[in-house]
Amino acid sequence: MNRTAQTMQGLSLPDTDVLSEQVTVALGQNPSVFTGPGTNTYLIGTGPRRLLLDTGEGRESYLSVLESAIESAGCQGIQEIVLTHGHRDHLGGVAQIRKRFGPLRVHKLRYPDFDDPHDLEANPLSSGDRIETEGATLCAHHTPGHAPDHLVYVLEEEGSMFSGDNILGVGTTVIPMETGDLRQYMNSLEHMLGLSPKRIYPAHGPVIEDGCEKIREYISHRMARETQVVECLKKKSLTPIEIVRIIYASYPENLYEAATQSITHHLLKLEQDNKVTRGSSNPTYASWTLI
Repeated sequence: MNRTAQTMQGLSLPDTDVLSEQVTVALGQNPSVFTGPGTNTYLIGTGPRRLLLDTGEGRESYLSVLESAIESAGCQGIQEIVLTHGHRDHLGGVAQIRKRFGPLRVHKLRYPDFDDPHDLEANPLSSGDRIETEGATLCAHHTPGHAPDHLVYVLEEEGSMFSGDNILGVGTTVIPMETGDLRQYMNSLEHMLGLSPKRIYPAHGPVIEDGCEKIREYISHRMARETQVVECLKKKSLTPIEIVRIIYASYPENLYEAATQSITHHLLKLEQDNKVTRGSSNPTYASWTLI
């Protein structure tokens, strides 16, 4: 397998693209190791004003891209803002958008630790809630694991899904140490699979044409990664970064920090399953031993 091809490093995408009759993408202009070409933001609907799903992080160059996307979509502006979760590259642009387009209503699952630093006032969402615009209905589903407030949205008219950061167009999702939870994430993937999405519009990377196949791939990947962690520990006790250097040996080293977070979550899950134990309280730096 070409490991580099399985990351978003070097991937390029157009600034705007009309993806379907109801979906147009505008790239957030925030490329990085973790975001790839940038955060995908989506105009959704068919009417004169569309829903905007996610807002990027507020880069100055994003506004002209969004205006180009509005023109390409054949609409006049934005009806409301809908957010997948509260990481900065998704809600950081809310103030910028509202300054340009007026005091738009914002929809999000409330999570003060993410929302309050941005003084975000949002209409609170939960699973099963719907947001409607002309030609499109979004149904929210709470899918924590990558983030506690993470929502995916099913576009009911298409049978497609906006997956946020839970599924990426290329590569795999990081489970952050501070607020991530691998067990929750695996449960969320199963929930997403049960929704049977035809197409997936991810927050990063290109459109996924076979949604169910991609979700199954993600589930299989995580299960295989857990097996790899156990195999590493059969030889000797190791810290998370030592495991990363074995499993991710063919990956660029600038991805190791993110990989360490995900591997630590695998170890925490194995600890909950009474399969491993650790030598100190800090899971990231502890030496882990197979029971």
